[in-house]
Amino acid sequence: MTTVLESMKHGLQSCLQASDQVILLGEDLVDPYGGAFKVTRGLSTDFPGRVLSTPVSEAGIVGLGVGMALRGLRPVVEIMFGDFLMLAGDQLLNHAAKMRWMSNDQARVPLVVRTPMGGRRGYGPTHSQSLEKHFLGAPGLRTVALTALGDPAQLIEQVVLHDDDPVLFVEHKLLYATQVQDQPAQCELLQSGNAYPVFRIRVSGAPAPSLTLAAYGYSAELARQAILKLAYEEELFAELVVFTQLSPFEDQALVESLAQTGRLLTIEEGSMQLGWGAECVARMAEALGPSLRAARLGAADTPIPAAGTLEEATLPQLVDILKAARRLRSA
Repeated sequence: MTTVLESMKHGLQSCLQASDQVILLGEDLVDPYGGAFKVTRGLSTDFPGRVLSTPVSEAGIVGLGVGMALRGLRPVVEIMFGDFLMLAGDQLLNHAAKMRWMSNDQARVPLVVRTPMGGRRGYGPTHSQSLEKHFLGAPGLRTVALTALGDPAQLIEQVVLHDDDPVLFVEHKLLYATQVQDQPAQCELLQSGNAYPVFRIRVSGAPAPSLTLAAYGYSAELARQAILKLAYEEELFAELVVFTQLSPFEDQALVESLAQTGRLLTIEEGSMQLGWGAECVARMAEALGPSLRAARLGAADTPIPAAGTLEEATLPQLVDILKAARRLRSA
């Protein structure tokens, strides 16, 4: 079995092989270290001069990436921890994302900014956040979330080689060691969309679902476990909709699922207030009207503690998904 990390590394290797324009930039990427989470380990040895370690300056790294992209390269920037992505906010939102419009479509910025997000490893308040919600909805910037479903290598190849506009590529830390799931056990997997797929998962052989769960990243893995437990232990049958593209928001698969179930539970690891789940619920309320029943799960609106028990209480867990699903069933 292949892990998500191995698939990601294979995808980056394929990108480097496919085009001399691809350049990797980031802190401590060069061997023997190979990046904080080892996604790039071995690549600087195989592609000398095209995998570059940089000073500790998120603004400088992304600014350099924007300049490279404007000169015809396809840079892939790694921000070691997503918590520090805000330091590059000006380069992403005021330069990379707007250049196409400000140049009357004469300049494109094929820049990919990869960054690990999320907690559950005891790293504490400044290394455990999920801050991607602050970038969602920015015109000109696509935000994509890594998933263990499908082919992570194909997803990274899509953003690096085929997207000519800037992409923020979010990678939850716990997914790196997760096995790639081409066909999740005990589940039926449907995929819609080609470049940035939306996955719909049901328990194999189960009756029609009465509840829809929506999630991305590692939260989708917890949600997948939840729909199995709900089906086998409580005969509550749910469908899980997993997004890879978070922004721009494409809601067709979610509308189709809710047309059957009428009940929606969103799960995200970012703080729940004003988050991705709120946008999902708002869109579905507009599409379905008063027939919709909805609930949201997310992190508490506090900094994330380093202590394991406190971190667990702060972030949504499998048991929280099960409780929320039961409540929604009877709503």
